[in-house]
Formats: sequence, structure tokens, C-alpha cells
Amino acid sequence: MSSAMIVVFGLIGFSFGWFVYSRFIAEKIFKLDPDFVTPAHEVNDGVDFVPTNKFVLWGAHFTSVAGASPIVGPAIAVYWGWVPAMIWVTLGSIFFAGVHDMGALWASNRHKGRSIGALSESVIGKRTRTLFMIVIFLLLLMVNAVFGSIIATEMITFPTAVIPSWVVIPLAIGIGVLIRKNYNLLMISVIGVSFLYFTVWVGSVIPINFPDEILGINKTAAWILILFAYAAIASMLPVWLLLQPRDYINGAQLVVGLILLYVAVFMSVPDITAPAFNNQMQPDTPSMFPLLFITVACGALSGFHGIVSSGTTSKQLNKEPDARFVGYLGALGEGSLALITLVVVSSAMYAASPAEWHVLYNKFSTGGATAFITGGGNLLTDAWGLPNVFAQTLLATMVVLFASTTMDAGVRLMRYIVQEWGQIYNIKVLDNNVAATLLSVGCCLALAFGAGGSTGSGGNIIWPLFGATNQILASLTLLVLSIFLIKLGRPARYTLVPMAFVMFIATWGCAVQLMQFFKEERWLLVFLSIAVLVASVMVILEAISVFSALKREKEASTKS
Repeated sequence: MSSAMIVVFGLIGFSFGWFVYSRFIAEKIFKLDPDFVTPAHEVNDGVDFVPTNKFVLWGAHFTSVAGASPIVGPAIAVYWGWVPAMIWVTLGSIFFAGVHDMGALWASNRHKGRSIGALSESVIGKRTRTLFMIVIFLLLLMVNAVFGSIIATEMITFPTAVIPSWVVIPLAIGIGVLIRKNYNLLMISVIGVSFLYFTVWVGSVIPINFPDEILGINKTAAWILILFAYAAIASMLPVWLLLQPRDYINGAQLVVGLILLYVAVFMSVPDITAPAFNNQMQPDTPSMFPLLFITVACGALSGFHGIVSSGTTSKQLNKEPDARFVGYLGALGEGSLALITLVVVSSAMYAASPAEWHVLYNKFSTGGATAFITGGGNLLTDAWGLPNVFAQTLLATMVVLFASTTMDAGVRLMRYIVQEWGQIYNIKVLDNNVAATLLSVGCCLALAFGAGGSTGSGGNIIWPLFGATNQILASLTLLVLSIFLIKLGRPARYTLVPMAFVMFIATWGCAVQLMQFFKEERWLLVFLSIAVLVASVMVILEAISVFSALKREKEASTKS
């Protein structure tokens, strides 16, 4: 099988999604209104609420939601075979993720920029808001804790990525100031990406290695502490100064990276060495159904996207129709990254033959970001003639920057939730930026070091729960959107059908994992799994009561 055929199939599907399906949903279902005054203009506090150019906001949104998950998930799920993973990535991006992300952005925009958890009170009820926000907080806790661990690991594994990953911070601040002063965006983008790639070359020549122990702590823990200190500061700065331009320049370099990779596929046309359906799996391999749909989350559908759409992005939306460009196209961007990851880890650029592929993928959970960096680096070297060290540094930097920007957004989102709790329950200290940030970071560090010990790997311990929790949250977001549409008198089947499928598959997956956690006596995961399931069931019951009330109202109005 030619890798080029997989790429063509995926890109045709994404093109249909953008030019046809997203336009239909935006115009006929969500009815995006160019005259609606967005919260960014209504509040415009210069810190969180800032009207933003849609291209800049797309970059900020895309890299905030991307993280490492659209790389790690597909690179692990390919163990079941590349065909099921490719189908879910393509169809999931078009009919699930795009509608979910754009819908969460639109609904938040219509509710003064409130998060999907907070606005669920207006759509369903107060108890739903409380339960929803608990699930969201737990998910953000998982994301931030594990991404800190992932970044620390990649910094140690690929020390050549250290310089470009940190130089991007002052670069982003400079870009933010220039954008604020209305300098030409294209010129800024070209200069910014060029300088970033220059630092990639510098990093490939000058790797930065930490000693094994720093001030009595190991280097992994040291990196995690540095990363959370940075994330705490970044989350309190005005979005236009660091978050937006950092995410934007990361988005720009990702677009360049994707172009290089996609063109490289057509230049080299590597054969697919992975099986279409793997019939040589280890006996203890988990079932593809339902776990495929929660292993490939970001890149097909992700509840985390709804948190970002309604948490930070909606506060920066300049015009309501921009929600299609930012939300739906952002989801397709993730799908494109997931698709090229599948091609890279399935092709001869990673494993020269089917036999070698089975050696490298000798069990489930093999692969991940390292497989993408290795295979992608080989592809860029073969097609473009780039030095392999430079090519791998470029991709390692891409992974680190994704995860870093997700941490930036994740800590900021946790601060928003804590502050919303402060406003809801009239606890003034929680409404303070510094106090809310310290509490958020403190929870992440407590998990990282409390559950993971001196290495700070606690996030990795609860990460197995992320996939199911993430997809359950996505289904709950689609549920809120469906009720909101029904209340507006609009067709809800375009959100209800995806919601029903994802709710079923994610709950099934969570139950399967719960039984496994119980057998392994992993009691923290057992407790959290039960908490997520109970909260989700209660939200569904609340929603059913709202559905019933709406149906009775409709029947009563029909009779009268």
C-alpha cells in the first residue's frame, strides 16, 4: 500500500469537511451572526478578553488544543492496524471534532464567554454546572500533570530541542508587541518562523543536557518544576503578550512542518509496512472496540478542545463567523497532524519491512512521540536531504512546543475554573488571579509529586484515565449543545447523533478500564473512574429531565 493514497484519502475528506459540511453547520444550524457583539468586544479588559485577528486566533487555538495527543494517540492506536485508525481520524475530524469545537466556541460566545461547564447552568441546570466543572477540573489536572512529564522527558531524550523550545518565549513576546502595533502579519510570520528554525539549527549543534541531579532533585523533577513555574507566570500575563503570539508562531511553524511532511510523502512515496489490520497482537492487547475511540482522542474528537474553545478562545473571538475558521479548521488541523503521524509510524521510514515493524511495535502502548520524531526525521532526510539530527530536532521541538502551549492554556483554564467557583460560591480569595493560579499549579504539583514520588511522574499514573474522561466530556459538551439548539428551535441531530455514539463508546471504555484498574488494585484510578462515571450519569439524567420538559412544552403549545 502506498502512503500517498492514505494522504489523498484523508485530504479529500478534510476538504469536504471544510468546504461543504462546516459551511452547512455554520450557516444553517449555528447561524453564525456577523453583527453579534462578541464578549471580546463587550468586555475587552486587555488581559483575557481581547478581540483578535482570526488568523492569529486560529494559531493560538490550534496549538493550545494540539499538544502531544494527536501524535501520541495515533502512534499507539496503529498497533491495531492503520485502517481503523485512519477511518476514525478522518471521519471523527469531519463529523465529530469540527462540529464539537466550533459549537463549544459558538455557545460560549452566546453566553458571555463562559466556559462550557459554567454555561451548562443556563442550558440544563445548577447541579449540572457543578458536576460538569468537577469533570473539567479533573481532566485539566490530568493534562497539565502528564504534559509536564512528557515535556521533561522529551527535553532529556532530545537535548537538541532545549534551545529552540525556550528561545521561542522572548520571540513570542516580541511578536506580540509587533502585532499589537499593527505591523504586517505576513512579514512578522516569515521572520518569526525563520528565526525559530535558525534556533532549531543552533539547538542541533548545541544540545543542552542537565546533570542527573540538581540541588538534590533528579533532572526530570527539575524540568517539571521549571515548566510549572513558567506556566504559572504565563497564565497570568495578558493573552496578547505571550499566549497568543507564542501559540501563533507555533501554529505557523506547525503549518510549515506539516507542509514539509506531506510534500515529503509525495516525494518519497514510502511503502506502508504496518498491517492494515494487525493479526499478530500480544494476547494481553486490549480490545479495539471501544478503546480505539478513546486512544485516538485529539485528532478525531476531544473534550479538552471544548474547554479551550469555551475557556480562552471565545474570549478572543473578533466576529462570530470566525468561529468556523478557528474552531472547525482548528479541528481539521489536528486531524491533519494525526493523519501524517499515522503515515510516518506506519511506513518504511520508521520500519523498513513488515517484520521490522512488528519488532518495533511488539506490544500495545509502543510508539508514541518518539516513533513520530524518528520516522518523521527519516522522512524529511530522505525527501528534503536535511541532516537527520536537524530533522529530528525540528520535530522534537514541534512536539515540545505543542505540549508547552497546551500547558500554558491548561493552567490558565484551571485558573478560570477556580475563579468561576469563587464567583459562584462567593469566595473572594478564589477570584484573585494569583491565588487561583497558585491553587491550580499546587494541585498539579501535588498530583505530580504526591502520586509520582521524587520523579514527578504522577501525571503518568492517572493518564490511562484521560482517554475515557476526555471523550465522556466531549459527549457532555455535545449534549449541552444539543439542548441549546432545541431551545432555539433548531435541528439538533447533527450534535445528538455524535453525542449518543461517543457517550456509549466512552462509557463502555471507562467501564472496561475500571474493571482493569480494580484487578490491578490501582485504587486512585478506581476512585477517579467511579467519580467521572457517577458525575456523567447524573448530568445525563439532568439532561433527560430537560428534554422531557421541552417535549411537554412543545406538545402543550401544539395543542393550544
